[in-house]
Amino acid sequence: MYDKQVRRRRAVLALLVVVSLILLTAYFGESAGSPLHSVQRGVVAVLSPVQEGASRALKPVRDLFGWFGDTARAKTERDQLKAQRDRLLDQVVGYQVALQENAQLRGILEVDDSTGLGAYEQRTVRIIGRSPNNLLSDRLQVDAGSGDGVRVGDPVIAGGGLVGHVSFVAPGASFVTLITDPSSSVSVKVLNAAGDHGLVKPSVGDPLDLLVQLLPRHAHVRQGDVVVTGGFRSNRLESLYPPNVPIGRVTSADAEELASEQQVHVAPIADLRHLDFVQLLVGPSRSGGQSAQVGGP
Repeated sequence: MYDKQVRRRRAVLALLVVVSLILLTAYFGESAGSPLHSVQRGVVAVLSPVQEGASRALKPVRDLFGWFGDTARAKTERDQLKAQRDRLLDQVVGYQVALQENAQLRGILEVDDSTGLGAYEQRTVRIIGRSPNNLLSDRLQVDAGSGDGVRVGDPVIAGGGLVGHVSFVAPGASFVTLITDPSSSVSVKVLNAAGDHGLVKPSVGDPLDLLVQLLPRHAHVRQGDVVVTGGFRSNRLESLYPPNVPIGRVTSADAEELASEQQVHVAPIADLRHLDFVQLLVGPSRSGGQSAQVGGP
């Protein structure tokens, strides 16, 4: 019984193959107006509306699957672009930090080349802390201390000019009092025709507006004149700062203010609010009051 069914199926299959070959041969051998072509056109005419309807009915489904595929690809591309953006941002930040640090270090080297600092050992250090309240004090903390040979009173420079002096020393760190601190006073010289001397102190309420005080009432000071250290401090008998280190440029020299107050206004050369490095000038041993403080900053 089973063998008969198998033979019958094979015979039917063979018959269908033979009929198909005959129909194909007849179809391709006949002209366009033959009965087979007419049947084909009739079938197409009947099935075309069905196919068009099915296509319209299935279009939302195809669009839905396409949307899921596009969304998945878009998410993958988004994640790849985010990762690329983060890598590029890290590189840009690294480049910008390097450029800023290089600019500051070049400024320090410019001071080295332009002033007579041969008697000092110049030590570049990184700033690791800042004063939280610039109205009460203006100080920086650096990552070098007494263990590195730093002493109280060592001058500090950066960015092309004077920054301040070391006011407290611990074994592994030091504090620098800036020239904008209310307690600071530096003897200076104006590089004008007369070389007038005075005293630099910060203005009350605006530390970055330095005042050169105690000038002659009829001093010929002009806007743009450079102010440099005079080589000593007003309340010290010994020299604290080396001479001729740039401090700032005159921003305002009003004749009436000069006659009445004996002062002019100066802007610091060093960008004191955006420092990452400073340079300590470690000089010869000083006696009397220049040892490291131990009670606190």
